[in-house]
Amino acid sequence: MELLELAELTRQSKFALGKMTTDEKNKVINAVADALEKNSADIIKANEIDMAAGANKLMSAGLLDRLKLTEDRIKGIADGLRQVALLDDPIGKVSDEFIRPNGLKIQKRIVPIGVVGVIYEARPNVTADVFSLCYKTGNAVLLKGGSDAIESNKAIVKVIRETIKALGYNENACTLIEDTSRQSTKEMMRLNGYIDVLIPRGGAGLIKSVVENASVPVIETGSGNCHIYVDKDADLDMAVEVIDNAKTQRIGVCNACESLVVHEDIIAQFLPKLNDRLMERGVRVKADDRSRVFMKDSEEAFDSDFAMEYLDLIISVKTVNDIDEAISHINKNNTGHSESIITNDTEAAEKFLNEIDAACVYVNASTRFTDGFEFGFGAEIGISTQKLHARGPMGLMALTSYKYTIYGNGQIRK
Repeated sequence: MELLELAELTRQSKFALGKMTTDEKNKVINAVADALEKNSADIIKANEIDMAAGANKLMSAGLLDRLKLTEDRIKGIADGLRQVALLDDPIGKVSDEFIRPNGLKIQKRIVPIGVVGVIYEARPNVTADVFSLCYKTGNAVLLKGGSDAIESNKAIVKVIRETIKALGYNENACTLIEDTSRQSTKEMMRLNGYIDVLIPRGGAGLIKSVVENASVPVIETGSGNCHIYVDKDADLDMAVEVIDNAKTQRIGVCNACESLVVHEDIIAQFLPKLNDRLMERGVRVKADDRSRVFMKDSEEAFDSDFAMEYLDLIISVKTVNDIDEAISHINKNNTGHSESIITNDTEAAEKFLNEIDAACVYVNASTRFTDGFEFGFGAEIGISTQKLHARGPMGLMALTSYKYTIYGNGQIRK
């Protein structure tokens, strides 16, 4: 099917979708969750084709991990959909109301955006997550996954569309562009009049390309050079556990810790302890000169390392004189995603929270919690690192707009 034809079918579906009740939308989302689990064998079979192709192309371990689907992961995806169904539906709610001196009653009413376009890379779970969030908020969605996950995406979208149709609703509320060429991506970026907002999810190159080339409005979801700063008053055992989790629990995700910053007062005591744990996990350490003294087998870090999203078992380490230098270093090198401080000093914690420029800032916790499911949003359509419209994990409210409804009794403007 030609792209414009597919886009028009998606656009037309938004009108019927916008009339659906909350119960109807929840019924569809729960049915899709059940169908994904029921058809998990077929989805995994399709995913195995993508995994084999990825291995043949020497895809990194981190990217292969993001691509892989298992029964447990599909169950997790389905549970995420069910959580979305349980959430309050914001559509139609009045967020503000006031009466003007002339008697006009003005309401600010929450409405769907319309058609959401999503361009994403080798993460097939995004397909189902995006569908559920868009459907719950009455938005049709046009999906453009990458070639690395095309078979997985096709299998998931097939289940979604068949389920919607079986329940008597318009299956074009969820459509997939199966042409994975760069040309079709460029064409999608310029579908003004068909797509109301475009959301890229992927690496820095994809996001940069969309931001620079799209004529459709874009919500920028950023890459994640996430830092953890270990303050002089930190619980060092806690710091080791948090860093281990943030770096190694899943390496190919944007909320993994890529950079470590340590106060100079504790490097002799802390860095050898941390280094032992990182070596056990197979993590390569790239450190500045002061840190390397206490980190056996670490490599020399260059300035570029401190701004790098590795998506691999690699971490950079920087020693700083105080918290002010730590904050300055992080704000210079971060991507506005997620940053964390480990400290027992409440003043230092508040200073860090107030002065770090990022969508999510933590005290004594792993950056891995920057996630729509972990925040209680059911899923996420992306993690926005910009400051307009939406920031951080984007749940239901991030997929809404509003309109003013005005009630009068014959008022005319003089």
